[in-house]
Amino acid sequence: MLKTQEELLNVLSELGINYKNHEHPPVYTVEEADQHHDGIEGVHSKNLFFKDRKSNLFLVVTLSDKEINIKEIAKKIDAKNPSFGKAELLEEVMGVTPGAVTPFAVVNIKNHNVKIVLDEEMMEHTLLNFHPLVNTATTTITSEDLLKFMEHCDKKPEIIRL
Repeated sequence: MLKTQEELLNVLSELGINYKNHEHPPVYTVEEADQHHDGIEGVHSKNLFFKDRKSNLFLVVTLSDKEINIKEIAKKIDAKNPSFGKAELLEEVMGVTPGAVTPFAVVNIKNHNVKIVLDEEMMEHTLLNFHPLVNTATTTITSEDLLKFMEHCDKKPEIIRL
């Protein structure tokens, strides 16, 4: 299980994925992260880890400024009464802590089935920004390279308009 930003960035480099990494103070919310976007090209994300009443797990990745209605998303992703996954489950399944949820954490999913959902509207942008497994940096990659990374991790995301 990858734990550090350095390990993740090494994987990106090994895959030939170009990225830009931007260090900043720890952030725990989209609002806090917004304060550190100056000079960072591309769109920023909101990453939601859900568990539904049938114990299905979901990682939903959308634009940081998009209004989210959990009931509407539940219908679109086929989740039965979802709620946010507890911090312990997030760390066990994805190897990250609250505030550092990221699609890069798919690299850590081994013994769990997690449905990865990427917002089609977000994927229409060329440059995307995510935390590199920690909430003290933001990493910029292309939407195409995000899919390349997920393929490397044997994950096939569902891309839908949220």
